[in-house]
Amino acid sequence: MAHPDLEALANMRMPYGKYEGRLLVEIPEAYYVWYRQKGFPKTKFGDQLALMHEIKMNGLEDLIYPLIRK
Repeated sequence: MAHPDLEALANMRMPYGKYEGRLLVEIPEAYYVWYRQKGFPKTKFGDQLALMHEIKMNGLEDLIYPLIRK
């Protein structure tokens, strides 16, 4: 069983901007690189963005896909 925070990350959708409504795992890695340079928000959502950045940079997206609710 996956950690609840990881399940929440897998099912989190971008709430604004160019990728609004898309699952965070579906957003291109380049967006996370850009956002990191800009600075992630100092919020729980910012923490989720930073974690997804690390997941994508390390090629670990396959750990996320099975946790997405259908």
